[in-house]
Amino acid sequence: MRWKKTITMVEAHAEGEVGRIVTSGVIDVPGNSMLEKMNYINEVDDSLRQFLVFEPRGYAQMSTNLIFDPINEKADIGFLILQSDKAHAMSGSNSICLVTVLLETEMIEMHEPETIVILDTPAGLVRASATCVDGKCERVTLNMNPSYADQLNAIVNVEGLGKVTVDIAFGGIFYALIDPAQFDLKINPENARQLVDIGTRVHRAVNSQLNIHHPALKGLEGISYTMFVGYDDDGVMKGATILPPGRIDRSPCGTGNSARLAVMEARGQVKVGQTLKARSIIDSEFQVEIVSKKIIAGKSCILPKISGRGWIHGIHQIGLDPSDPYPLGYKVADCWGDAFDLLS
Repeated sequence: MRWKKTITMVEAHAEGEVGRIVTSGVIDVPGNSMLEKMNYINEVDDSLRQFLVFEPRGYAQMSTNLIFDPINEKADIGFLILQSDKAHAMSGSNSICLVTVLLETEMIEMHEPETIVILDTPAGLVRASATCVDGKCERVTLNMNPSYADQLNAIVNVEGLGKVTVDIAFGGIFYALIDPAQFDLKINPENARQLVDIGTRVHRAVNSQLNIHHPALKGLEGISYTMFVGYDDDGVMKGATILPPGRIDRSPCGTGNSARLAVMEARGQVKVGQTLKARSIIDSEFQVEIVSKKIIAGKSCILPKISGRGWIHGIHQIGLDPSDPYPLGYKVADCWGDAFDLLS
């Protein structure tokens, strides 16, 4: 075997959503902050993301996470989330995967009954509290980034659908939140393909028609995802985040529910300290809560808390033979959907 590049990953999932953690083979990415590192990948050199994410070394239904020494001296670890379209600033499910892997592989020492890990992300510091029993990280609770409702009841003209109403909110990244009742749909696996198609069309429309940018964090412009938001028959919150190139997040979604809580708080539908359940399309669950409120960069923000479980399910090593004709991989619409305009 004559690989010229070798990368090792520990694979985990958080309530169904796969997040691979690169543990060796990547030294660093240029940048003096995690935000600058993210922007370097998105704006200067995207080859590492493509190598890790695209086939044959990756697949659509997962994320790959890079870890670094933290730049913020208050943090224990820095990380970036690589997905099908670009590097993203924050992810709750990937943070849960990351903390689970760090503690259960002893990359960071585990303390029972609780271990605190501070994450340095492009969206700011995130405090993770891991409940640990007999060497197992049983649950991770995240104090998420300040989140806020940006535009309520915004109207976009969507190809093939006409006028669609969305809420725009920030939960570590920007979302367009969609009520599926507009399309007479429920959030269940049988409707997954329809939800993806509608969510992808709305994604294109929102980013072309609405002005969305973070007041303080450069490079956080436009929505990253759409998210359908509804309720199960028992009244539990249910959601389906639609990610490029056209798939549904298997977890309830940490950043998405942070954005959703911000919208709910703006409408008086949830109070500070109230704990709720948030359910995914496969019925896995997060616990979600608003811890407090504050003003940041002139915005009224909530401070959300998201709690869920992660499990390690594999160790994966990939490499590159110098003669391989696909050093940056490839993507085909049968698995990757037809939303290639949302991909790099």
